[in-house]
Amino acid sequence: MIPGDALNELDAMLGERLSTGKSDLALHGRSETYHGEMPPDAVVYPDTTEEVARIVEICARHGLPVIGWGTGTALEGHASAPRGGVTVDFRRMDRVLEVVPEDMLVRVQPGVTREALNTELRATGLFFPVDPGANASLGGMAATRASGTTAVRYGTMRDQVRGLEVVLADGRVIRTGTRARKSSAGYDLTGLFVGSEGTLGLMTELTLRLWGQPEAISAAVCGFETTEGAIAAVILAMQMGLAPARIEYVDVATVRILNAIDGADLPERPHLLLEFHGSDAAVAEEAARFGEIAAEHGGGDYAWATRAEERSRLWSMRHRAYHTILASRPGATAVVTDVCVPISRLGEALGRAAEAVAASPLEGPILGHVGDGNYHAILMVDRDDAGEAAEAKRLSDAMVAHALELGGTATGEHGVGFGKLHLMEAEHGAAWDVMGAVKRALDPEGVMNPGKLVRGN
Repeated sequence: MIPGDALNELDAMLGERLSTGKSDLALHGRSETYHGEMPPDAVVYPDTTEEVARIVEICARHGLPVIGWGTGTALEGHASAPRGGVTVDFRRMDRVLEVVPEDMLVRVQPGVTREALNTELRATGLFFPVDPGANASLGGMAATRASGTTAVRYGTMRDQVRGLEVVLADGRVIRTGTRARKSSAGYDLTGLFVGSEGTLGLMTELTLRLWGQPEAISAAVCGFETTEGAIAAVILAMQMGLAPARIEYVDVATVRILNAIDGADLPERPHLLLEFHGSDAAVAEEAARFGEIAAEHGGGDYAWATRAEERSRLWSMRHRAYHTILASRPGATAVVTDVCVPISRLGEALGRAAEAVAASPLEGPILGHVGDGNYHAILMVDRDDAGEAAEAKRLSDAMVAHALELGGTATGEHGVGFGKLHLMEAEHGAAWDVMGAVKRALDPEGVMNPGKLVRGN
């Protein structure tokens, strides 16, 4: 419950941009996955960094939790409010502030979505490459260190953020990083805040790296006799210096669902979905060379196309895959794994995951970004069935445990939130305590997105 004087201060500043309506609170307490509804006590809609700083200062003075909100597409409860408090919704801070084509940089507010940014950039010959599937906000993507289908070539959000403006837990506003391509001046504070999930401060401005739009793009689909063959083809292609922009894997269960619901018309085999960027000649050469590698590893039905409509249909189908899979079991939600392993161990990890799902009463189609060793099992459960949820969490934790044995991580892109909080000590050991020390140094009262990412927060 928000104290009356704190509510009055927020109301005096924001007026109608302060909401305590039941439906608005419920919207900001929901998760895309199995996590229950955890609404805040109020939602605010700032227009400026100065307003964000004032909001945080008021909340800190009254001991109120502060939770950042972009578009609400996070999967591990990052933006839920388990202790109530104030959710700061950045939808109104959605301006592209400056494009610097010569430096291949852009400065944006956190509420700008990746699709809106690329629409703004169309006339510049540049684009922003990170594509997590959902049309997420760039502030949210930086806060969770997101990646997605294009990370194999272009990297993750960690590689794109050059600098930040951040409101700290006491209301101070700081800037991190510069526009220069490199710096040896002090701690990498930009890297510290990217992936901090709003537990250290709220990002109010981002300076992002841009890339040149490729001259040519080709998409390809290839079915394989076995998952092992598909992964072996990926490893060999990377070793030979091929640089696909995307390399996605879908298992037989996913293919069946895509065929039945999305009209994919794919042979019932494990498949790789690929995309190549570059010049006309380079794209044609890479696509053809990958076809040869695939054939050596049991790949068949290899087809590639350069028409934008065909490419768009392929990736739209891939991006919809999570919701398409859920639609195969009406009313279901999911526990979504997000493990990432060294690519040399990916075949082993996928094999173990498939065996675990097969031995379980649950359905769990597997797909992922195999070009960088990241895979997801969509473990479908009835939201009201505690037994199914417990089994899905058991499977998920077992996959993480195996990934850690292989030198991997509990999350390659979704982040920790509170959904993976119990896995952090096993992955980081004493380093997790160091993260907690950083948290306490910057947020001693624990008001910034409490209950997420670090111990005792």
